[in-house]
Amino acid sequence: KVVITTRDTKFKVDIGISVTKELVMKEEVDILVGTINSSVALAISEIVKNEKIPFFCTFSKSDKITGEKGQRYVFGITENTAMIGKAAAIGLAKKPYVKYWIAGDDYEYGHALGDGVWGNLKKLKPEVELIGESWWKVGEPELTPYLTAVMAAKPDAVIFATGGASMVNIMKASKATGFSEKIPMFVHTGTELSTLMPLGQEAPEGVLGTSNYYFYYPETPENKAFVKEFEKAYKRYPRVGALYGYLTAQYIIKGFEKAGSIDTEKLVDALGGFTVDSPVGPVKMRACDHQAELPMFMGVTKKSSEYPFLIASDIETIPGPETLPTCEEIKALRGKK
Repeated sequence: KVVITTRDTKFKVDIGISVTKELVMKEEVDILVGTINSSVALAISEIVKNEKIPFFCTFSKSDKITGEKGQRYVFGITENTAMIGKAAAIGLAKKPYVKYWIAGDDYEYGHALGDGVWGNLKKLKPEVELIGESWWKVGEPELTPYLTAVMAAKPDAVIFATGGASMVNIMKASKATGFSEKIPMFVHTGTELSTLMPLGQEAPEGVLGTSNYYFYYPETPENKAFVKEFEKAYKRYPRVGALYGYLTAQYIIKGFEKAGSIDTEKLVDALGGFTVDSPVGPVKMRACDHQAELPMFMGVTKKSSEYPFLIASDIETIPGPETLPTCEEIKALRGKK
């Protein structure tokens, strides 16, 4: 029997700590699953380390979660900023852009994303130059002044390090101001359904973006079957979060089966190096850092006659192992010899 209890962290670290302690000490949960805010996830990581409770991090994307601050009881189900950085850099390095501007949300994820993309791009293409940065508060509704300032600087391209509502806002503002027609843009998840569906046909075309999942790609029997079952159950197309939820359930269910008992320590041991099937193919949970080796898909937004929203075109698949730091690099980050 599975019992699910939920709490809202409200995107705040102090509330995240409070509800986590409540779930652990009062509700006596065996497993924790979440969250969205990276700072909240890092705070929860410290709690589960002491309480020895597995935490499946399904949406927070700071590379510190399974990297520098990673530990035995934390499992990264989503892609992290190190993976995003490498995937984005692979695509951007092929472009003729030299002068860049970085703009994004002023919190852990935004800066980690900006640093990840820029650091990897600089390695692949040393001649690139960062001519400026813009950072706004999380949830700030009016982003037009920032775009106006960036346009005045005339960079060759802009790396947007945005999360949450800012992804939709920046796409909307870039279309309204004509920004997207003048300056090439990279927006992680800019090609993902959660960003494009709310905008309908008003989303800007030609935006370069990355995502772990598109319901229409890859065109494999496994993905088609997943989409069919998801639509039957929820009456909508699956978004990237559906993939993370599916993977989490598979790791827990199959992990306990492999462990041979409902035992926390045996589950943790069983998941190291364990592979489960998914709509995007087999996904391995690395033993050295407990990070899922998710593939990354890079595409460009374009209008579609088949759907009332834009989709990704010219999709390139970047395998998970190619985007992750090596296990030796992870050990070095954690100060281990």
